[in-house]
Amino acid sequence: MKLSLSDPRRQPSSSWRGNQPQPSQTTLVMPLLLLMLAVPTIRQMEPSAALWATPAILLAAMVIAWAAESAQFFIAQGFALAILAWLQTLPEFAVEAVLAWRQRTDLLMANLTGSLRLLTGLGWPMIYFVAAAAHRVRRKKPLKSIHLSEEHCVEVLGLFAALLYAMVIYVKGTLTVWDGLILVLIYAIYLMILCKMPPQEAEGVEELEVIPRTIVKSRRPIRIAVITGLFVIGGLLIYFMAEPFLGSLLAISVALGVQPFVFVQWVAPFVSEFPEKVSAFYWARTIDRASMALMNMVSSNINQWTLLAAMLPILYSMSCGTPTPIVFDQQQELELLMTIGQSLVGMMFLINMRLDWWEATVLFTLWGVQFVLSPIQPGPGFIRTLAQHIHWYVTVAYFAWFVLGFVRYLTGGRKLEAFHLFGRMWREHIRPQQAAVK
Repeated sequence: MKLSLSDPRRQPSSSWRGNQPQPSQTTLVMPLLLLMLAVPTIRQMEPSAALWATPAILLAAMVIAWAAESAQFFIAQGFALAILAWLQTLPEFAVEAVLAWRQRTDLLMANLTGSLRLLTGLGWPMIYFVAAAAHRVRRKKPLKSIHLSEEHCVEVLGLFAALLYAMVIYVKGTLTVWDGLILVLIYAIYLMILCKMPPQEAEGVEELEVIPRTIVKSRRPIRIAVITGLFVIGGLLIYFMAEPFLGSLLAISVALGVQPFVFVQWVAPFVSEFPEKVSAFYWARTIDRASMALMNMVSSNINQWTLLAAMLPILYSMSCGTPTPIVFDQQQELELLMTIGQSLVGMMFLINMRLDWWEATVLFTLWGVQFVLSPIQPGPGFIRTLAQHIHWYVTVAYFAWFVLGFVRYLTGGRKLEAFHLFGRMWREHIRPQQAAVK
């Protein structure tokens, strides 16, 4: 059977700065190239393919996590995480590319919104819960919050910018090639700002585990070759394993009687985001790198709100042979609005540069309620009636929570820490480089 898919950081010592490779301007073209990297088809495989595809995906996730963890001492951590996000989201690009090329507009938004809601509703809270469990075991006390490093304000405001334009797309009710170009521009600006951020302190090397620590301490030519090689090997593994990995899960889902829409909205995104979750949980268990794990997820959020969303109208128009907008129906508009509401709440939580335990719990609870009730068919009875309207109820809850949080910021109950830190980062790192160029 086939599924039809038509603390303030100090500057590093001078010796470390001397070894820091400057990001090439060509790296800014990479997001555009990623629009065409997705595999052309997703064929149903034998279920047994999961036995070899899954370990390969796990290995790829660890390899590129080591590369990003090592690279953060020579380029900005946020830029290293952006590279990581490009590679990790290749399976998700593959799924969406197939749907866009085959003009399956009924499933396009289901996969995109399902993927984004999994990242924020499951991924972010799971990072906190993993870090909290490790904190309890090692330090014998609860972890109240994950505190972000100051340079992570760039990622928080990058998500804010992406969500602002997502609201424009929702109001229009269409996703066009022009929207795609604007989304790519937003990501390019975000990437250029990340390039100007300083790398991590050299003192933090000793906190690394054996493999990345060995890489960072090696001689410069070896270090550059190994980091580049790990990124390339990990990216190729994910690229070539995406199809058999997803195809084997498709076969298992078909055997279990899972409906195509449910597979596209929940199973495929969960599987395609597997690399992000592996590397993020790898860092979360170390406690001290939980903020890096969280920013790995946020970077993937930004990647999908911009590059992935931009790819859809471009490939869809290419398939149609002419620039053609993707027009949302009523269900797609509700899916998009709920996803925007969830991301706004998550972004609001991070503006004060931390994720508290209760915030992680709220994100997980609201996601979990709609996740559990979504597959239930509408009908008579309390549960079936609730399932019929759960997306609308949860959407209202997200926006009500966002409005309450926004009022707290206006009244001084919470601080707009990310905006203040970004202003300082701009003055200390971006403006001086602009002046030097002039």
